[in-house]
Amino acid sequence: MTSRIHYTKPSITELEVGYATDAARNGWGEHCYDYIHRFEALFREHLGVKYAIATSSCTGALHMGLSALGIGSGDEVILADTNWIASAAPITYLGATPVFVDVLSDSWCIAPERVEAAITPSTRAILAVHLYGNLCDMDRLLAIGEKYGIPVIEDAAEAIGSVYHSQRAGSIGKFGTFSFHGTKTLTTGEGGIFVSNDVELYEQVLTLSNHGRARSQVKQFWPDKIGYKYKMSNIQAAIGCGQMERIEDLIARKREIFYQYRELLADLPGLAMNPEPEGTTIGAWMPTVVFAPESDISREMLQAAFVAANIDARVFFYPLSGLPMFTPRQENRLAWDLPNRAINLPSYHDMSRADVNRVAAVIKALLHV
Repeated sequence: MTSRIHYTKPSITELEVGYATDAARNGWGEHCYDYIHRFEALFREHLGVKYAIATSSCTGALHMGLSALGIGSGDEVILADTNWIASAAPITYLGATPVFVDVLSDSWCIAPERVEAAITPSTRAILAVHLYGNLCDMDRLLAIGEKYGIPVIEDAAEAIGSVYHSQRAGSIGKFGTFSFHGTKTLTTGEGGIFVSNDVELYEQVLTLSNHGRARSQVKQFWPDKIGYKYKMSNIQAAIGCGQMERIEDLIARKREIFYQYRELLADLPGLAMNPEPEGTTIGAWMPTVVFAPESDISREMLQAAFVAANIDARVFFYPLSGLPMFTPRQENRLAWDLPNRAINLPSYHDMSRADVNRVAAVIKALLHV
C-alpha cells in the first residue's frame, strides 16, 4: 500500500528542539518568562502591531479580548455561520449571544451585507474570521463598524501569512487573535496570542491574563479583579521563537504547496479553490476545494475516495447554527450547503510534489478527468 499522506503536521527542526531544551533546563525562577517575552516581541515585529500577549490558546485570547470590551449577558456578537466552534464559544462564556450570518460564495468568509442586516441595539462586536487563511472584506466590515459604532475583531487563527492591502491579517481590527495549535503554519504545540494597537485594551487584557493582577499593583498576590489563567508556558514560547525565526520560510512553503494544487486543478470544470483577490496575499493555511452543485460530488464521496487512496483529507466546517447547542439558521444557505460539497486538502510543509500530485489525482478521478 502507498504511504499515508497526513492532512497536516508541524515543521520542527533542531532550532526549535534546542530552544525548548534550553527552556526546560534553564527557564525557571527569574528566567521563567524569558522566551515568552522574546516570542511576543518577535510576533509584534512580524505583525506590525504595538502589543502582544502570548496565551495558552486562541480561544483564551479571544475570550479575554471580548471580556475586556465589556461584552456580557444580553449582548450580541455577529460572526459567520461557517466557522469552528472556537470562534463562537468565548462569546457564550461571557453570557452573550453569537448571531450567525451567511458567508460569501467566493471566500466563504462573513458576508458584510448580512452583517449590517443583523445589527440590533444589542450588537456589541463584529467578529471577522479569516477562514482557512482566506481574507474577510475588512474595508466593508470596518465601514459598517464605524457607521454603527461597533468594534470589528479579527479571529486570525488560520491566517498567519495572510495580508490585506499591505496590512497583515490580525493587525487591522480592534484586536486580533491567532492560534499556534499543532496543525497551524506556526506552532507552539498548543497556544495562541492576543494582539492590538490599543494600549487601554492591552492593559486590560494583560491584567485579565494574570488572574486579574494589574502590573501596577505593588502588593504581592493581590488581584484587582477576577481574571483568567490563559498563559503560554516558557517551553511552548521557546518552540515559538524557533518558529518565528523561520516564519517567512514556513509561510512561503505553505503558499508553494497551494500554488502547486492550483496549477494542477486550475482547468477542472465546476471546481473552486481559495481566492486571492487583487491587493491581497493568502497565507494558504488550508487549501480547499469546493465543487459546484451540478457536479453531484458529495462530502461522503470525497471522504471515501481519499480514504481509499490512503490520504487524510479534512471535511469543511459544518454550520455552527447546525450544532445541537445553537438554534438552526438554515436561511444561511451557503453556510449550510458548502460543507456538503467541499474538502480540505493536505498541506504540511514536508509534502513532496509527488504527494501533491497524488492528492490532485483523487480529485481528477472524481471528475473523470
